[in-house]
Order: sequence, then C-alpha cells, then structure tokens
Amino acid sequence: MNAVLKPTTPEAYTRLGKAALHKALRQMVLIRRFEEGAEQAYMRGLVHGTMHLSIGQEASAVGVGINLGAADCITSTHRGHGHCIAKGAEPKYMFAEFFGKDTGYCRGRGGSMHIADVAGGNLGANGIVGGGIPIAVGAALALKQMKKPNVVVCFFGDGANNEGAFHEGLNMAAIWKLPVVFVCENNKYGMSTSTERSTAVKKIATRALAYDMPGLTVDGNNFSDVAEAAHTAIERARAGGGPTLIECLTYRHRGHSKSDRNRYRTKEEIESWVERDPIVLFEQDLLRHGMIEQDEVDALVKSVEQEIEDAVEFAKDSPAPDIASLTDFVYAAPVAEAAHG
Repeated sequence: MNAVLKPTTPEAYTRLGKAALHKALRQMVLIRRFEEGAEQAYMRGLVHGTMHLSIGQEASAVGVGINLGAADCITSTHRGHGHCIAKGAEPKYMFAEFFGKDTGYCRGRGGSMHIADVAGGNLGANGIVGGGIPIAVGAALALKQMKKPNVVVCFFGDGANNEGAFHEGLNMAAIWKLPVVFVCENNKYGMSTSTERSTAVKKIATRALAYDMPGLTVDGNNFSDVAEAAHTAIERARAGGGPTLIECLTYRHRGHSKSDRNRYRTKEEIESWVERDPIVLFEQDLLRHGMIEQDEVDALVKSVEQEIEDAVEFAKDSPAPDIASLTDFVYAAPVAEAAHG
C-alpha cells in the first residue's frame, strides 16, 4: 500500500500560526465583501463619482499587511481599499467616507481614492499614479532620523513603475538605506494598456538591480508566497538593511474603474484568472494543511457579511457634513498679497 504524502506546510503558516492565518483569511473575505458592497452602493446611487476595485488582488494586500505592526505605515493607491482594510481600517468608517458622511475617515472629503487613517498608520491613498512613492520615502526618512524601529510599505501598480517618481524614489531610498518596502501590484494593465506594450523589462522586480536593492517577483495570488517575501523584506528594512522591491503578479477581476467596458481583455483571460481566485486558493490550502475547519470558515464568512451589512447601515444613518464646515480640514499654503506700485 502506498503511503499518503502530507503536503509540506509553508514557512509562512508555521511562522504566523492559526490565529494570524484565520485573521488573514477574514481580512481577505472582508476586503472582497466590502468592495462588492461598495459596487452595489454605487449601482444604487449611494456613492457618487467613480471607484477602482481590487477584487482579485486580496492576497497581495493581506499577505503584506499581516507582517506589519500598529506603528508601521503604508502609502496606498487609487485602488487601495484592500490596503486600507489590511492595515486595520473599519468598513463602517470607510463606507461613511464613500457616502460623503461626516463620520468617514476623512470626514467625507476624501472619498474612494483618498482615504487616509494616519492614526492607524495609513498615510493615505493617492489618485496620482506613483504619487505615494515620494511620500513613502519621505516618511521612511523621518522614521530613520527619529531612530524609530518602524517601516513603511509603499503599494503601487505596474503603471507607476514607468513614472519618474518610481526611479527617483527607489534611488533615494537605496542611497540612504531607508526602512521602506516597495510593493508593485502588477495586475497586467495600466488602465487599458498591457505591461507587454508599456514596460521594457519582463519582470518589474529586475529594476531593483539598478538601485542595488533586492528585487523579487512572487505569485501575488498566493498568500503564503506574498507573506514570506514581505516578512523577509520588512525585517531587513527594520534591521537597517534598506529597501526591497517586491513585484506581486496578480489580476483585477473588474475593469480599471466603473466606466471601463473591458474591451481590451478577452473573456477567456479574465476567466482564467478568476479560476485562480486568491481567497479560494488560500481557504483550500488552509483546509488541506489542517489550519482551519470548514465550520470555522462558514462562521468567519457569516461574521463578515454581518459586519458589512451593519457598516452600510451605519454609513447611511450618519450625518452629512455641515455646510458651515466647508473649509474645515482643508489646508493650503498662504499666498503673499501682491504688492501694488
């Protein structure tokens, strides 16, 4: 009789333990349900303007975020809801922000693309492609100057790797050995342009060589691969070793934004990536390794669905900002009065 070979437990699972893995799965499900809820709210006219969904990219956000402490920081992107939740944000305040309510993280003034939770270490999402990179480098410089043992994780998409801010940011971080980890979520498309047409190198991570820092490409839909790569990079940065560039190969199931008709992607391509859903893969892997039971998965999903339902009601019932507070929380540099001759 042939012996049944047990699957080798990933290093990340052993290091993190059951409690952290259950938290990670719950966060991934929470991100998915939050974005589905946000999409439904948009269709019902409760959210105005557009939004950029990261459905399909949950393993990248959570695989990195599970390694961060409360005092560590992140900078995010216009597709940043997952990063926000992975850093500990509460969906009810996020929905309130989406709905333009006074109880939102930015008092209803930021919306989908500009959520920030500075108290929680989220220095903010950014509507400018690559806009978070200089902010992350500056924050990391501040941490180093204050001799803090914390790190900054900078999320950005594949489109940002062709921006000047990317090259300037990586170069400066490398020169000063700053405690920052650059995480490129390569979902194959910068808006509607394939990386095959826009980026000269086949692997964005190879660009790290030009700045004398480690660079690696991982399966961004595999939680354990992301978590282990992020752990190594974060601990290296925390110990004074300087920056790392991690490229997570992933895919967004939805279009670039709500106005995207997906004419540049084939149905077959989308379906092939949907079959590699990171949440399904992670759940099945945890079950296979005996790290979770099916009834625990069911209870976890049920609790998430209740949390999202309660969060939407909280946002709907929250007050809108008072018109008298229109200029509150808005900052601008003073302009000197022009001299008259």
